[in-house]
Amino acid sequence: MNEKVRVDKWLWAVRIFKTRSMASEACKKGKVSIGGVHIKPSREIRLNEQIDIRVPPITRSYLVTAISGNRMGAKLAVDFVKDVTAQDQLDLLDATKTRGFESRDRGTGRPTKLDRRLIDKLKQE
Repeated sequence: MNEKVRVDKWLWAVRIFKTRSMASEACKKGKVSIGGVHIKPSREIRLNEQIDIRVPPITRSYLVTAISGNRMGAKLAVDFVKDVTAQDQLDLLDATKTRGFESRDRGTGRPTKLDRRLIDKLKQE
């Protein structure tokens, strides 16, 4: 399996990006790096390289376990890439998702005036 595949094509093939043009654009904007160096979309990848993709507010890391230029199903893509994102980055992502958002049960609709007053009272405390 000594194929030569462009990094944008591989990122698209293993379903990290929805389209190849999105993968290419991320490379051009400096959001994709290997070994701390921002890469061009035309760079060829090698086995066991770690690719870092900056997705604010975190940086996701992937390890190349196999190379393919053909788009595959999600179940097959797991064999070609390994997510090695650091746990502190994932914790940061969870913290940003839960901070500042209120949750309501699905189907309850908008809060009534009484509900709004109770919510405002709880927020002030």
